[in-house]
Amino acid sequence: MSIKLKLAALGLLFCSMNAFAQKTDKFMNEIVNYDEAAVPSYVLPALLKTLKGRLVNNSSAWEKQRRPEIIGLFEENVYGRTPKKFDSVRYRVTNDVPRAMEGRAHLKEVAITLWNKGKSVTVPVVLFTPNNRKKPVPVFLLINNRPKRNTDPTRAVKSTFWPAEMVIDSGYAIAAFNINDAAPDKKDTYQHGVLDQLFPEMLQKPDGMKAIGTWAWTASRVLDYFETNPDINAKKVAVVGHSRGGKTALWAGAQDTRFAMVVSSCSGSSGASLARRKYGETVSLINKQFGYWFNDNYKNYSNDVNALPVDQHMLIGLIAPRPVYTTNAVEDRWADPVGSYLSVVNALPAYRLYNPQLTLPVTFPATNKPIMQSVIGYHFREGKHDLNLYDWAEVLRFAGMQAGWK
Repeated sequence: MSIKLKLAALGLLFCSMNAFAQKTDKFMNEIVNYDEAAVPSYVLPALLKTLKGRLVNNSSAWEKQRRPEIIGLFEENVYGRTPKKFDSVRYRVTNDVPRAMEGRAHLKEVAITLWNKGKSVTVPVVLFTPNNRKKPVPVFLLINNRPKRNTDPTRAVKSTFWPAEMVIDSGYAIAAFNINDAAPDKKDTYQHGVLDQLFPEMLQKPDGMKAIGTWAWTASRVLDYFETNPDINAKKVAVVGHSRGGKTALWAGAQDTRFAMVVSSCSGSSGASLARRKYGETVSLINKQFGYWFNDNYKNYSNDVNALPVDQHMLIGLIAPRPVYTTNAVEDRWADPVGSYLSVVNALPAYRLYNPQLTLPVTFPATNKPIMQSVIGYHFREGKHDLNLYDWAEVLRFAGMQAGWK
């Protein structure tokens, strides 16, 4: 069955789902569509056709030709160009507790200070590693877009958003940095950090990275640190994010192939969901509210999304052949769960360049019935827009099954 036929079949199935009742709302003077029947027809950009019209049919051509093209298109039109160099970095352990979590884990708080052209920015990182390890362990790095209490190193506060004890007891390390230390998540102050201190030229360029690009760049700098830590298996680093952090995790993993696995929770518009579907949050709406997350060029497509030379299936395709796991929730129609699943379905051609037998179910998964039979995982759970214990438990199971992190 062709990708076009898969889209048609999925569309017919989704129209009957009770979770997606026909409804429209108005938000920011724009009609928000929640009616599957009202999703306009669209044609996705070809994942495996180069800008010169050549069809890519093997992984070598993908890696040498098409993949760099797609990254360049996302840089130019959506997330902004990522700086390739900076002057220097320093890692300083600011807190070291070898017997944290009642002896089960080793806590390190690390200050990563990045320098460029005489100026610096420091990003704190919280890291727990299991004490019962016999060799370097995989680590889950959360791009934390919530208050720092959610990643409390003292464990006086235990948040289901970052269940450190669960991950440690599963035999893995867990780490986090807060996005506000790299670029404040506010439209009037996002530039005060990595951007204005290290890369001020980005602020003047229409294709310069803004907040999401900065957070993704910072995630890679944390991975740089992991490569220096003998307790961490730096070849088994999963980057994890929720909502805007989930968008960032996808972009970070797409660019930096050192991330061995990518986990994106409820990332919605400009994350895992197809832009052209016009369901829930649209490119227009996200640019009105959160335009500072993206480069200036992205605004050109707010009212002409079909002219956008990329769509989000291409972002997920960039992660191939590495494991990727995306999630959605029943009460989070704003993030377009159907569009998210269609993204992973339409990323399949890139993954099949490495494994021609890889498949995904043509039917949308039932609630609380995760799909993890291959390196592309997905679940649609009960509840609201969140990253919670259910999500983490399934991600850990996926890591054992498909990433080989046992």
